[in-house]
Amino acid sequence: MKKALEIGGFVAGGVLIVFGVVAIALGVWGGHTVNKNLKNEFITGTPDMTPSGIAPEVDAIKAEQQKIAAAQKQAKIPSAQQTVFTTVEAPSCSVAGEPVNNGSRAACFGNYMRIHALGSSSGLTYAQMGQYAAKPDAPVQFTDFNGGTFDTKYAQVDPATGRPVSNGARNVWTSETSLSTALYLAFAATGISLFAIVVGIALLLSGIGFLILALAVFGRKEAAPEGSSAAPSAETGTA
Repeated sequence: MKKALEIGGFVAGGVLIVFGVVAIALGVWGGHTVNKNLKNEFITGTPDMTPSGIAPEVDAIKAEQQKIAAAQKQAKIPSAQQTVFTTVEAPSCSVAGEPVNNGSRAACFGNYMRIHALGSSSGLTYAQMGQYAAKPDAPVQFTDFNGGTFDTKYAQVDPATGRPVSNGARNVWTSETSLSTALYLAFAATGISLFAIVVGIALLLSGIGFLILALAVFGRKEAAPEGSSAAPSAETGTA
């Protein structure tokens, strides 16, 4: 039983060490792959991608949202149907003029992309914009108050195809969502790779600890019984 426990301790320690090394290697490889792929896209932050640089656009978006809200009230749209606007705030990070070559910069760039998209839609999100471009004379209650409509009856028609014209501002959001999602996934992948490295280090240290414990418990020799080290006394007799 003692031998089995001794072997089990050494095996457990060895397995933990192997898993730790593998986890660290995978974490380093994953982080390197993410950063390499981002670098190959040659993305660089625009000059306005600083908290102060984006502030005028943030203010302009908020002003557009207020204009839409005022127009809906003037049109006597029921309060339950009035637009609830998304919060627009300047990011606290900065990536102006910097290459987007790691997860944190990717997430920062994605945050600024969202503000740019909101600037092109007067503060409306993808779901709040009409799918089609509204006719100039379309009743406002059938529009998104920003030139879009969901009703094909009030949509502009492409004379070449006879189909409703899509809302260009909404199409911008489609591109923004796909690109920013990829950037946020890069940020998440970087976090996962760092987590894998931390877990690997913990497993490695645990494995080393198991080996030390196994050596300390099973590797030491049992103490000899008391008095066993003394040489046996020779029988003495008289001739």
